[in-house]
Amino acid sequence: MVRLTYHKFGAKRTEYEGVQYASKKEARYAQELDLRVRAGEVVFYLRQVPFHLPGGVVYRVDFAEFATNGEVHFVDVKGMRTKDYITKKKLVEALYPVTIEEV
Repeated sequence: MVRLTYHKFGAKRTEYEGVQYASKKEARYAQELDLRVRAGEVVFYLRQVPFHLPGGVVYRVDFAEFATNGEVHFVDVKGMRTKDYITKKKLVEALYPVTIEEV
């Protein structure tokens, strides 16, 4: 049986290079990161990086990018900023020495 799942905000799960992404926008960003790796701007990147929060809550940022200049960028690809997301983002930034960038 084929089961279609629909995201409550209309995002369509998309596959890129054999990996399932939560949205077309997130898959396009991964494709852009691959181009930046090939161009020598980014050394490598990680997907769905967990941050552990109080109460057993885990927040996963979409990408952690490791640039050739030594900088690390934490990036979330957002179509819609929910209250839950905003709260968790603020909590991560308060507990960890990181800034989460949104695209």
